[in-house]
Amino acid sequence: MVLEWVIVGIVAFAVLVFLYFFNRFAVLGNRIDNSLSQIDVQLKRRADLIPNLIESVKGYVKHEKSVIKEVTDARKALVSAGNIEAKVKANDKLESALKTIFALAENYPDLKANTNFLELQRELATTEDKIAYSRQYYNDSILAYNDLCKTAPGIFFAKLYGKKPREYLHIAESERKNIEVKF
Repeated sequence: MVLEWVIVGIVAFAVLVFLYFFNRFAVLGNRIDNSLSQIDVQLKRRADLIPNLIESVKGYVKHEKSVIKEVTDARKALVSAGNIEAKVKANDKLESALKTIFALAENYPDLKANTNFLELQRELATTEDKIAYSRQYYNDSILAYNDLCKTAPGIFFAKLYGKKPREYLHIAESERKNIEVKF
């Protein structure tokens, strides 16, 4: 009788361990999907702010049509990007185009002082902070997931459930360069 209870206890423990690791992979996978979705939300928010920014800039820089077109094209590429790699690539182009717009604003004191432009610039800066936080949270979620996939006993269960380590979001090489500040 005692042997039967010991066997039942061992089987129950084994089932609980299998369920724990299955659920752990599910929770971490959901966290990764959620964090990726949060990045999408912030990128969409930024893309939605861009037309307003363009409208506030247009009146001041009528002869700078190439800059406005560059921002508009970069926004379209971001909105139509289908996967994360395409979104990251389009996002890099958009960031570069926005830097050009803000640098251009330095040459137009009236634009630089315009309330709408300043508010949009502030909102975009806030959105950039949220995007950076969302990227960090995504990579932190990937780290937890990958740790589970690569450490014992998680590695056994990862193979059992067909789970593989996932890729981190990487920043573009151009963003890694040191910024020179000159006075």
